[in-house]
Amino acid sequence: MTETYVAYGATRELIKECGRAGEYKIPQALEKNGEIPTDEGGTHLGVGEGWWYDALGLTPTFSNWAQITFIHMYMLQVRLRMFPEEQAQVWLQHIANHAFFAAEDRLVVWHKFHANSLRQKHLKDMFSQWRAVLLSYDEGLMKGDAMLAAAVWRTLMGAREDVDFEKLSQIVGYMRRELKRLDDASDDEVAIGSWKFGADPGAEAKVVKLPSRMMTSNTS
Repeated sequence: MTETYVAYGATRELIKECGRAGEYKIPQALEKNGEIPTDEGGTHLGVGEGWWYDALGLTPTFSNWAQITFIHMYMLQVRLRMFPEEQAQVWLQHIANHAFFAAEDRLVVWHKFHANSLRQKHLKDMFSQWRAVLLSYDEGLMKGDAMLAAAVWRTLMGAREDVDFEKLSQIVGYMRRELKRLDDASDDEVAIGSWKFGADPGAEAKVVKLPSRMMTSNTS
């Protein structure tokens, strides 16, 4: 019971950190009779800032917020799996629960989805996407950066043909960097619930332009 209580409180704070990078708002949702702007497909459009929106060019939408959150949530999940076996499942379940609680709150506050059936439809779709993310990123983590990049391209960027490969490489570099930081951290550092992710993927810009040692021919 103590472990469950500690995990509940810590993961509630950790999921806030996971969602911070993709944070957006829809000001019209707070206005009386405000009309929420949409794109041609009827998707609600928000207002957000930061590397993922300004540099990568993603649109501030619920779906993109979810995918950005998933990237950070996945990295924490990888670290939580390293907890003692009898504790890990408790932590993994709580962080997933908090993610979907946060998503439902967002659907009510910023999208005015007051009908439970409408919220549940979006949450069901989100859960399916999360399961796909877990499988794709696990495969990428095991098989190398090219596979991880392909997974990010499919899930975050919707397999767009006009992808910026340098930006995609920056995301992969960012994930590897943050996974290493988490790996180096003690269980207590993570379990306290105050973990913060480092500089955004833009910090990897110089690194991804360096020639890979795996691509350099051996002239000796």
